Amino acid sequence: MAIIHHTTLKPTKLELLTDWLPTRPWYRGGPDAPVLTKSGGFRLDDPAGEVGIEFMVATDTSTPEPTAYLVPLTYRGAPLEGAEHALIGTMEHGVLGRRWAYDGCHDPVLVAELLSLITGQAQAQAQSIDDTPDHEVTFSYTGAPFTPDGSTPEPADDHEGTRLPAPHGATLHVHRVLTPVTGTAPLRPEGAIGHVARGWQAPDGTAAAALFMTLRTA
Repeated sequence: MAIIHHTTLKPTKLELLTDWLPTRPWYRGGPDAPVLTKSGGFRLDDPAGEVGIEFMVATDTSTPEPTAYLVPLTYRGAPLEGAEHALIGTMEHGVLGRRWAYDGCHDPVLVAELLSLITGQAQAQAQSIDDTPDHEVTFSYTGAPFTPDGSTPEPADDHEGTRLPAPHGATLHVHRVLTPVTGTAPLRPEGAIGHVARGWQAPDGTAAAALFMTLRTA
């Protein structure tokens, strides 16, 4: 079980993301720096208790229409070997000291636990409350049984988001730019063998929900 310390972070997560998001191919903002608000998300537990795992929804309000981004993050007490290209930045944590923040799609701990979530082997946790399951996270999996092996296939970023090779020839698509569902549109995508979805609160206070990840065969 992860322990959530309500303490100071210098710089903050949103300050790190303000510099990092515009470098991504899926960023939709203009030439000015984004103005970010933390809008929601959830966490997963690292079974070893060493790595913090968070899926943050960060909303950019600098554009005429706010854009909600999904940012999978991992927090480590030491650099992750071979992942220099995935480092978002370092922070000074008021309790834990220096923490290295990574784009979690490049972190084997996050990838393994995300696949475990999709297949029903891991429990989503509340973003800001200790030892509290997040029952607003929905997921499904209809593919062949498998157990994540802890490896991290190199993800590919493009304008649409991030794609990760998954077991049995499937591809895990992390939707970096979230598209809220409208009306009675289903959160479970047609033709997918797995998905993760959740809601969040927009900066104007309205509720939104979207697919966070989809798992499809080739």
